[in-house]
Amino acid sequence: MSVLLVQSPEGGKIQHVGGQAVLEGVMMRSPNSFTVSVRLGDGRIVLREDRWRSIWHRLRFLRWPLLRGSIVLTEAMWNGISSLTFSAHWAATEEDKKDEKKSEAAEKPQSAEKPQSAEKPLSDLAILGAIVVSFAFSIGLFVALPHALTALLGLTTESWQFHAVDGLIKIAILVGYVWGISFMPDIRRVFQYHGAEHMAIFTYENDLPLTVENARRFTRFHPRCGTSFLFMVLAISIFVFSVVFPFLPKLPDWHPVLKNLVYILVKIPLLLPIAGISYEITRLSARFEKNLLLQIATRPGVWLQHITTRDPSDDQLEIALLSLKKCLWREKAISKTADGPEGRVDFFGSFAEAAAAIPES
Repeated sequence: MSVLLVQSPEGGKIQHVGGQAVLEGVMMRSPNSFTVSVRLGDGRIVLREDRWRSIWHRLRFLRWPLLRGSIVLTEAMWNGISSLTFSAHWAATEEDKKDEKKSEAAEKPQSAEKPQSAEKPLSDLAILGAIVVSFAFSIGLFVALPHALTALLGLTTESWQFHAVDGLIKIAILVGYVWGISFMPDIRRVFQYHGAEHMAIFTYENDLPLTVENARRFTRFHPRCGTSFLFMVLAISIFVFSVVFPFLPKLPDWHPVLKNLVYILVKIPLLLPIAGISYEITRLSARFEKNLLLQIATRPGVWLQHITTRDPSDDQLEIALLSLKKCLWREKAISKTADGPEGRVDFFGSFAEAAAAIPES
């Protein structure tokens, strides 16, 4: 489950830090860094760090309110697919090594330093294709299906009742989906890393050293999680569709199926301002954490995190803290020089070894 780039406190600290849980690891993003840490089956850690350049650097108008929400969501999907591919590669490598040991079919033993296969990152075109497929799946599941089910009840799209029922169906699908996959063993471990990611970010937001002991002081429920963002998108869509649809031009006397297909197509571009509004509310909740209305707005998403997060082990917390520490390393490097060192993939025998290899400044 992804996390929106969340706000950290003022006072010289990095303003946007967030991440995503992946297979046996955690991805973290800061304004200039993209980091993925994965723990292998033998306890070693694979740490990938790359320079990140948001499209905001080239097209600054995309920073404008109501536009930036869609950009953040798209870039989160881009980074999420890239990091999941990286973690899946090493998970597959570990499984291959286990199979070779069981069958004794390997002609040569694997290197003790690192697996022999080299991870090849997805091309930009492949990632774009995955994003398109993901968007299509999401639109089908959370736009087309709820609309079709609501239309079967005989309600008209001009009524607020239609969009209220439509929204409740969307929320039910979201909750049912995450609840259903939570029973899968691999997903349960991803949800543990999701909790570790939140606890690591809380540690940073509270200006504490990135240690397991400090991270253990915090809850796994973060109000600015991507889960909360998705829930907010669904809730705000009820309001936006209820306001917009009564003002749409009346359609000819077409077949109901064709009419509803047109209505579904109208909803798709409306998702952009809906995502924008949701993101702005998320940003405000970071600036005004004690505001009662904003707390109410983010609370349902926090409740949903009882499903999408699990209490992590110390080993899992180490991975989240390591990813965050590496992200902050690049930010500090860039602040001291015109540019930071180039990214790379490193292998470490333990958390202590990996943490010691990352300069503090």
